Amino acid sequence: MNTFGRFYRCTTFGESHGKALGVVIDGAPSGIPFREEDIIPLLQRRRPGLSPLSTPRKEEDMPEILSGVFNGKTTGTPVAIIVRNTNQNSGDYEAIKDLCRPGHADYTYDARYGHENRDWRGGGRSSGRETVARVLGGSLAVKILAERGVTVRSKIVSIHGETAPEKFESEILAAKGNGDSVGGVAEITVSGLPAGIGNPVFGKLDALIADAVMSVGAVKGVEIGDGFSAADAFGSENNDCMRSRSDKSAGTPYLSNHAGGILGGISNGNDIVIRFAVKPTPSISKVQETIDADGNNAEISVKGRHDPCIVPRILVVAECMTAMVILDSWMESSAQSF
Repeated sequence: MNTFGRFYRCTTFGESHGKALGVVIDGAPSGIPFREEDIIPLLQRRRPGLSPLSTPRKEEDMPEILSGVFNGKTTGTPVAIIVRNTNQNSGDYEAIKDLCRPGHADYTYDARYGHENRDWRGGGRSSGRETVARVLGGSLAVKILAERGVTVRSKIVSIHGETAPEKFESEILAAKGNGDSVGGVAEITVSGLPAGIGNPVFGKLDALIADAVMSVGAVKGVEIGDGFSAADAFGSENNDCMRSRSDKSAGTPYLSNHAGGILGGISNGNDIVIRFAVKPTPSISKVQETIDADGNNAEISVKGRHDPCIVPRILVVAECMTAMVILDSWMESSAQSF
């Protein structure tokens, strides 16, 4: 399951400490202006080593478009993009390669593929560095949507339960100083998408968005619109009432947006609002109980270079996953030529 999408399809590849990570995009329309310069700003937002709030691993994360673009425009053929790894330090993992790191996928990967087949260098395919390829795939989707007036933006809602933005950094640095980590909640807003995009029942736009965002490592919960708080409301409070507008170009007829821009699995023209919960980074230096590959009890302290909080760098990844879903659903639902 390394291919995502139906009409705009992305196949990602690569490991944390391998030679490169990349994506092959199939289904992208021709004639879209697209260069490495369009990708770099997104990669820079995800790039490690730029602040004390992220891992000190130094990667330039410079994209290389290998195919599908000629004279600065897409040709309609598969677009292949890679980012080369240049600052791996696999020795950090040598001492713990036979231990199952709590909160990581080591145990489940062993159960699925066998311990001898798991790439233990930085978590291999289960590493957060895998998200580089998601940003590569989403960068073109973001460009295509922007040309049609659709924007995808995000923000941090809370860090470790703290909702005051000026306190986010102190929460993260305090955890880092204690050899620990914290998580948080983030929000994505999609603006400019017309009504009528998506499908009912099993092809619901909100279901596809939730699937895409949940597929990002460390994301443990997703809600659309009022989400879980809708369970505590009356129908009269949760319904988005409507009124006819004399100026039909003024916006949607809805007077509120509790639904988060999607009803019946189809966009209603309002902003699509998605919130998602991100767990604390599992790699921490505090000593924890675990087992080894043979099932023996052990203790582990994860050394090396790790984020004390994943939330700031995960924002652009979730934006890109959302953009790919929106574009894919629009290509399916709309008669407009892409």
